[in-house]
Amino acid sequence: MRTLVHHPLSPFARKVRVVLAEKRLEVDLEVEKPWERREEFLALNPAGELPVLIEDDGAAVVEHAAICNYLEEAYPHAPTLLGREVLLRAEVRRLAAWFDVKFNLEVTENLVGEKLIKRFSGYGTPHAQAIRAGLANIHYHLDYIAYLADRRKWLAGDDFSLADIAAAAHLSTIDYLGDVPWDQHPEAKDWYMRIKCRPSFRPLLGDHLPGVPPPKHYADLDF
Repeated sequence: MRTLVHHPLSPFARKVRVVLAEKRLEVDLEVEKPWERREEFLALNPAGELPVLIEDDGAAVVEHAAICNYLEEAYPHAPTLLGREVLLRAEVRRLAAWFDVKFNLEVTENLVGEKLIKRFSGYGTPHAQAIRAGLANIHYHLDYIAYLADRRKWLAGDDFSLADIAAAAHLSTIDYLGDVPWDQHPEAKDWYMRIKCRPSFRPLLGDHLPGVPPPKHYADLDF
């Protein structure tokens, strides 16, 4: 059986989970705590990062962007999440990278990394300045989502794509903390609500971490 080595707090693993579900590819989930640096896991991915996809034949595909590109190429008859036209595919990749790199650095690492990853890994106490930066930076990104959603049906164009998945994967981890100011960004909230209603996304809303329950609205499809 195909296996995805993941952790519920990893936005990159969440992204791949949604991609697999959108492509209707069955997968078993295996939780890994990457901060433990287990030898067996490092043998799969020497970088020690999640996720890792292991195919039925034992072949391992590592790094979230590489996994998504692999799934596009290996399963051409499954629904595409990059688009058919070359310019659209470039825009989808640009926006996915925006959230996986820029948003991750400016928001996800400052909030999820400080508040939750440090707690579970024992790497130290949360850095207050980083948390304040994350809470400030998220407004800029939500404004950008609202700008795109106002001009397009989905973030990259007319079709739901990897751009939407990457953005929602990161926001979902922050929403688990209750740190997304949805009421101040109603256009972004409407866009995210549409994603929450997709069958591929709902399993993420069922993730619960021991001792850290999500806010009541987290799994509410209508907020």
